[in-house]
Amino acid sequence: MDRIDLFQIFTRVVDCGSFTRAAETLRLPRSSLSAAVQDLEIRVGARLLHRTTRKVSPTQDGEAFYERCLRLIADVEEAENLFRQTSVSPSGTIRIDAPGRIGRRIIAPALPDFLARYPEINIELGVTDRAVNLVEDGVDCVLRVGDLTDSSLIARRIGDLPLINTASPAYLQRFGAPRTPADLENHWAVFYASPSTGRVADFEWVEGHEIRTTPMRGRVTVNSAEAYIACALAGLGVIQIPAYDVADQLAAGQLADIMPSYRAAPMPMALLYSHRRHLSRRLQLCLDWLSVLLAATIPAAD
Repeated sequence: MDRIDLFQIFTRVVDCGSFTRAAETLRLPRSSLSAAVQDLEIRVGARLLHRTTRKVSPTQDGEAFYERCLRLIADVEEAENLFRQTSVSPSGTIRIDAPGRIGRRIIAPALPDFLARYPEINIELGVTDRAVNLVEDGVDCVLRVGDLTDSSLIARRIGDLPLINTASPAYLQRFGAPRTPADLENHWAVFYASPSTGRVADFEWVEGHEIRTTPMRGRVTVNSAEAYIACALAGLGVIQIPAYDVADQLAAGQLADIMPSYRAAPMPMALLYSHRRHLSRRLQLCLDWLSVLLAATIPAAD
């Protein structure tokens, strides 16, 4: 195993905080990673990691060495690609993660186009509404909708995702159609709990330049977009959701757009990837393709 391989293993173990998790993302035996780090410690003449039964963390020397390793790995990757011709077909596997409905409705149906363009690239597409950790889950890029909190990642802004207020015709026939937020005290909501935090947000709308909220009553709480829409279709209450998510139901008359003057602020949408000076060509191509696809498709569904 050469030195760069050792550096890559060491940085992945630090990022994951675990030999087991790092081994899973690298698809290597855990014993190989442990032996590699021990070899590296012998080579540099310093203890690089604190090891406990639950967590692995860098020592003071390990932290300094980790930062140097990141720079060296980036330099090697850049040097390897310096003289490669753009005509060489990119190859390898890219792991992408996206929110469930965007992954299923937009990205998956468009994949044949990307795979036809780049026949030597393979895609592993994960679809989940929870926030994925790029390093720990071994993902190359993720699509995030909403405010970003992880400053250690590079964000490529795609645009803003418009939201609407909607309910089923059966619900509106039973309770009437609310026209202003003041009317909501006589209505029911389907609650959406964040898959990451479990937090349930109040009904939100933009008034002037201010974001306003009001609590609503509700009896059903869900943590996926699919269940959220299903509950609205069942007449269980009002929901606030990205317009593209329910475009088909709106067109079919299964849901109705309500309170169009009191919509929540659009949600920012961005592609995130790890902080590296150099991106592999295959990932750069994938990011460019996703950017064009999402920017063109989602606004058109509003």
